[in-house]
Amino acid sequence: MEVLRSEALPIRSAQDLVLVRQAVRTWTAELKFSLVEQTKMVTAASELARNTLDYGKGGQVILQIVQQGIRRGLRLSFEDNGPGIPDVELALRDGYTSGGGMGLGLGGARRLVNDFEIVTKVGEGTRVTVTRWK
Repeated sequence: MEVLRSEALPIRSAQDLVLVRQAVRTWTAELKFSLVEQTKMVTAASELARNTLDYGKGGQVILQIVQQGIRRGLRLSFEDNGPGIPDVELALRDGYTSGGGMGLGLGGARRLVNDFEIVTKVGEGTRVTVTRWK
C-alpha cells in the first residue's frame, strides 16, 4: 500500500474533535467520496476521536490518502498512550460502554468503514486504524 499524502492532527480538546471532523470531511470530498461515504467516514472519525480524548486521555490521528492497486482510500489511525482496552471483543460488542455513552463507538465505527484494526496493550495505549476505499 502506497501513502500518497499524510497529516497528523492532535486530539487534546473538544475543539480538536471539530477540527478532525472538518479535516476528514475535506479529505473525503477531495477523494470524490459520495455524500453517504463522506458521512460514514466522518461519523466513524468522530466516534474514534471522542474515544481517543475521553478514554485514551488524548492522542493524535494520522490521516493518509492511500493507494492499493487501482483503488484509493482514506486511512485514519487514532493513537493514544492511555490505559488500553482490557477486553477488545467486549468493547466491540453493540451496547457495551465503559462510560456513560450509548455504546455505539467501536462497533459502530467498525461497521462504517471497509477495514478496521485495533491494537491495544493495557497500560500502554491503543491504536485504531480504519480505512474506507473509494
